[in-house]
Amino acid sequence: MRISLFLFTYLLGFHSYTQLELSDSLSAKDAVFIALKNNYDIQASNAQIDISNKNNTWSEAGLFPTVNLNIGYNNTIQDNSNNPFTFTPGVILSRNLAPNLSLNLNLFSGFAVKISKERLEKLEEQSKGNALLVVESTILDVLKAYYSARAQYDRLITLNELKKNAKERYLYYQIKNKYANSTSIEELQFKNQYFTDSTNALVQEYSYKNAIRNLYLLMNNQSIEEEVDLPILTDSLSLNFPIIDFNDAQNSLKTNNQQLKNQLLGIELQQLNTSFQKSFLYPTLSLQGAFVPSKSWFKDLNETFQPVETEVLTYNGSINLRYTIFNNWKNKRAVEVSKIQESIAIMNYESMKKKVSSSLANLIDSYKGNAKLVELSTMNLKYASQTFELAEKRFKLGTLNSVELMVFENNYQNQVLQHYEFLFNKINTFLEIYRLTGKLTLDYQK
Repeated sequence: MRISLFLFTYLLGFHSYTQLELSDSLSAKDAVFIALKNNYDIQASNAQIDISNKNNTWSEAGLFPTVNLNIGYNNTIQDNSNNPFTFTPGVILSRNLAPNLSLNLNLFSGFAVKISKERLEKLEEQSKGNALLVVESTILDVLKAYYSARAQYDRLITLNELKKNAKERYLYYQIKNKYANSTSIEELQFKNQYFTDSTNALVQEYSYKNAIRNLYLLMNNQSIEEEVDLPILTDSLSLNFPIIDFNDAQNSLKTNNQQLKNQLLGIELQQLNTSFQKSFLYPTLSLQGAFVPSKSWFKDLNETFQPVETEVLTYNGSINLRYTIFNNWKNKRAVEVSKIQESIAIMNYESMKKKVSSSLANLIDSYKGNAKLVELSTMNLKYASQTFELAEKRFKLGTLNSVELMVFENNYQNQVLQHYEFLFNKINTFLEIYRLTGKLTLDYQK
């Protein structure tokens, strides 16, 4: 089974599974697609990508001029009745309408516009990287929950089979002793074993239902409070795993691991911030222009003179050069602080790279160990199954008592449950390696 899970299909909006719903059967791939369709965190990440995409424009960076329109309408009453030095005695009502159309164009600002545009591009990349992390995390969680539920289901099947066999033996001896008018130790033994197996099966059934509910919660398909029919999980725990090369996996970390790629983007953003702070050390050159038509009306409320109307048109334009000579070394400190933050970002990247590399090495060792345990448990389960079958035959022939048979049955049960646990652990570590090396994305791209 290939665990390539169509990350970019979702991110680019090709919702080929928008109509996908749960049915009587459920594969791991279908579970992932339902989760990708319904997961709220992924939807929020997509919204963040839309925001960063809309912001990534030259206009947001400040390349284009700004044009403003202001309209002022003023009313003033001036009482000059007691002012002997005025040319307009009386009570004057003046009204003024003055629209203002202004333009401001940044000609040069120390390359701040170019740096801002590059920063917006990096922010968009960062949003996409964060969205990929959310998608990878969702896929990993869903696959783990799916195979955990599958392991619980396989255990339930085994325990139900053992319960069925114990019930058949118990009923057989119950009927046998009924006609013999006696009670044998075998009847009591198998009765006890039947109730023990029934208890184990019931507990396992609840574990399986809880595992399915956890899977549904990650898929966000139905509320966990709702009663749902349990689907048939079509993908088994017996997967064909590719051979993992340690050196190849380590080399792919820097280029494929999404966490490290996001950290590199953080370093690049901090470097751009340093360049942006340096832009304040340069002079700025800007162009301003305005067109201001003004119209006024004057009226004497005592009607000592006729109303007067005036109209004025004003045009102005200017080029402004500004250079900060001294501002308490504020700009210089901002550059120095940004450089320190840049070095911190680099240290964080190196620290994360070592942690991820160490985690990968531990996971690969764990995977190899789990693979060997699976091989051993497979052989052990085979022999335990054969031994249990022979013990049942000998019990039917009367050469083996019930107590001895229970020993073989319990050994077989323990080997089966342990085998499924080893299988799940192997899948679990493989999925962690697969995500850590970025293969969830790369396999789909191929």
